[in-house]
Amino acid sequence: MSRIFSTAEKTLKFVKDLFLEREPASIKVCTLLNKKVRKSEVIKADYIGFDVDNVFVVGYGLDYAQLYRNLPYIGELKVEAR
Repeated sequence: MSRIFSTAEKTLKFVKDLFLEREPASIKVCTLLNKKVRKSEVIKADYIGFDVDNVFVVGYGLDYAQLYRNLPYIGELKVEAR
């Protein structure tokens, strides 16, 4: 449902609650990246691809100013590179 869990918690909770109203047999939340410094526990991911520090990441569909989205890997964008 989400690529980076810390940035989408409220949206994911809304969508999960919406699905739960329809009484599915089950529902799971999956994320590619989980920022370890999340401040709230609005919703819990059932499946996590990778834990990442609180850094700005790009690549594999994640971009900065429409750049780096097509990288075939996920990397940290250093402050001096911005």
